[in-house]
Amino acid sequence: MKKILIIVALLAVAGVIALLIYRNSGDEPKYRTEKVTRGDIVSAVTATGTVNPVTTVLVGTQVSGTIKHIYVDFNSPVKQGQIIAQIDPATFEAQVEQARANLLAARANVNKSEVTLADARRTLERNRGLLPQGFVSQADFDTSETNYETAKAQLDAAKAQVAQSAAALSFAETNLRYTKILSPVDGTVVSRSIDVGQTVAASFQTPTLFTIAQDLKKMQIDTNITEADIGKVKADQDVEFTVDAYPEALFRGRVSQVRIAPITVQNVVTYDVVILVDNTDLRLKPGMTANVSIIVSTMKDVLRIPNAALRFRYAEKAPAAGQPAPKGPGIWVLEQGNPKRVRITPGISDGTWTEIASADLQEGQEVIVESLTKTKKPAAQTGPRLF
Repeated sequence: MKKILIIVALLAVAGVIALLIYRNSGDEPKYRTEKVTRGDIVSAVTATGTVNPVTTVLVGTQVSGTIKHIYVDFNSPVKQGQIIAQIDPATFEAQVEQARANLLAARANVNKSEVTLADARRTLERNRGLLPQGFVSQADFDTSETNYETAKAQLDAAKAQVAQSAAALSFAETNLRYTKILSPVDGTVVSRSIDVGQTVAASFQTPTLFTIAQDLKKMQIDTNITEADIGKVKADQDVEFTVDAYPEALFRGRVSQVRIAPITVQNVVTYDVVILVDNTDLRLKPGMTANVSIIVSTMKDVLRIPNAALRFRYAEKAPAAGQPAPKGPGIWVLEQGNPKRVRITPGISDGTWTEIASADLQEGQEVIVESLTKTKKPAAQTGPRLF
């Protein structure tokens, strides 16, 4: 009987202890906190872009024909004026010879017309002297005068024909020169879109035969910035970016131009921002995708708090009658185990930390970032709310 009473008493004491522990654990909320620290904060605008040469030249042809020779290939370095391909010149050489023959014929016609004009002039002068003496009739004199004027007009027409034939010869020689495709700049051949034996037609538009990058040691990144962030971006801002080919390398550049022409795709408005990059080591190649961070502002050795502290919402009771509700952004700190709201003035943010420009906070102070108490209505809410 005594053993039973002892067991019952022990069970009762254990129940009381468990009840006290349960009450204490239920009444005392727990929070996860982080410390206020000092450090650097870099605010940046992120985007993706494409690496391109600063100057890309599309080389085409102004005449049609069959490709006879190709002198360069992909990645070939070229100099300005260097021949890089040639169209079969046979047809154009024949056209030049024909135009040259036409010019010779036109010059012969000029000589013939000059002789005819000289003969007509002598006849006219002779009849002019014989007319007063009555040895020639007035009709014969008029005929000789008409023949002179006609010969003079024929000489002018022959000279015009010479000029026309000379222009035709120049046109034919120009087309013959165009059969040699020359590089317009110093650079590197990025792409070649023709092969030997292929026929190119320049009747309606100039076909692109080669793409030449003028200087691969200087590249640019064309990136699209949303209209929400474009107001922060300005020329000469520093840029950091990475490419998938070198995931561990951090490249640097600067903003060269913020273009004002809007780009609208599915009602989303963006603006093209051009970033200049030094590529002396030639690691960056045209077409690479760059993950860009445009440095908007940098703060050194400032008081900062984790962004989670700004998102934490404490389910406090409504203020008593006559007392105004707290306004402005604020965070919660633990004061003697109880949450206390502290009003703050936030500065720049890097997505993880936020600068505290002014607040009643000190370095090392604990701020609440999450409630560990499970309730029907969670105390913590998601979303980047400041107040």
